[in-house]
Amino acid sequence: MSLRVAVQMDPLESINLAGDSSFALMLAAQARGHRAYHYDVKTLAYESGRLTAWAAPVTVQRVAGDHFAADERRRIDLVKDIDVVLMRQDPPFDLSYITATFLLERLKGQTLVVNDPASVRNAPEKVFVLDFGHFMPPTLIARRIEDVREFHARYPGDLVMKPLHGNGGKAVVRIPADGSNLGALVELFDAAWVEPHMFQPFLPDISEGDKRIVLIDGEIAGAINRRPGEGEFRSNLAAGGYAEPTTLNAREEEICAAMGPELKRRGLVFVGIDVIGGKWLTEINVTSPTGILAIDRFNGTDTPARIWDAIERRHAAMLRQG
Repeated sequence: MSLRVAVQMDPLESINLAGDSSFALMLAAQARGHRAYHYDVKTLAYESGRLTAWAAPVTVQRVAGDHFAADERRRIDLVKDIDVVLMRQDPPFDLSYITATFLLERLKGQTLVVNDPASVRNAPEKVFVLDFGHFMPPTLIARRIEDVREFHARYPGDLVMKPLHGNGGKAVVRIPADGSNLGALVELFDAAWVEPHMFQPFLPDISEGDKRIVLIDGEIAGAINRRPGEGEFRSNLAAGGYAEPTTLNAREEEICAAMGPELKRRGLVFVGIDVIGGKWLTEINVTSPTGILAIDRFNGTDTPARIWDAIERRHAAMLRQG
């Protein structure tokens, strides 16, 4: 069955063909005969029970400099004109992002949204992961400097400080064991963000890499090991890290088995989790996960096709229930 797919994402002009998972999903959809539309989240409009967007029908191809063609933008009804919405714009996970989830949630039972917008809203990367805290390193989420100093005293050594709703390794900083820059960094974070911040002991195992494991409908689809680039401690590919092939150990499989059923129940079809040192779970990425192209390059797999298999199953189940 051919599906009409609306992709809510950042401008197509600026994407990186070599690593963009959203573009890979669009290519896979097109190969199956699905019709794709691209729209910016800022064009969503709701009136009298009708949710619309200003969208362009698009075709895509993996040709640098000529990777898409778009027809004239038009208003589309996300129920009457669309079968599936892919919510794929990059964070920041802010009030604009949250508002989009509230609007898209109104499509429930009529148009399938992937990932489920209510679950995306209720499962931010560094908060949802707390449900699986027994797999995490010691973690503090706080804003008061006194709380941070007490945590540091319990876990002497270098600390890592992160924005609670950051992405791509942005603004992740390492605080030396003497805490000499702790006060200044907390002041800086407090000025930049109204929410509390996340603190964890620095894990030396990061030098050996940080595994990105992709789960589709709660099942393991593959993994890559991301190593920090020269002069960096952050392993995120967007922060200069590089990918290498990997396999999962028993602990990592245990982590995936523990969360898989919950991911599926919540409608989180495409999820990327991060594990350091083969044992420490640090994030559950649900907003706009990446990494599938590197996984496929190393493993000879077709993860976008597997994601579309899951989407098509869910869409067919929604129609049966409706």
